[in-house]
Amino acid sequence: MEKNEFLTQHLFTDLKNLNETAENAEDYRFSEEDFSTIIERAEHLGIGFYTIETKLDGEKYASTTHEDLKKKATDPSWYKKAFLTFKSGNPELTYSGTYKISMKLLAKDIFKDEEE
Repeated sequence: MEKNEFLTQHLFTDLKNLNETAENAEDYRFSEEDFSTIIERAEHLGIGFYTIETKLDGEKYASTTHEDLKKKATDPSWYKKAFLTFKSGNPELTYSGTYKISMKLLAKDIFKDEEE
């Protein structure tokens, strides 16, 4: 499975992409509530974040990376802390991320049993 397909099928399921012109799943933007769901799903599935970017009224607001906090991309402590910091600063932000998904996870059909 390709990364874009994985993201749309398993991480972004039932969430509203606010960037209607996005051609790549990593360009999708989400509300605070939906991005909170993504954070939970990512931690559960073992997906990491390289970056989290925020926008306010369509303009870049702030971003951070796992390297800024000297953590591994797959360490949930960094991305949960970054998200908490962003959302406490401004409730009107929209969120996007760049994701670290292992080849092993992409190769594994993690939801095959649920579909049968």
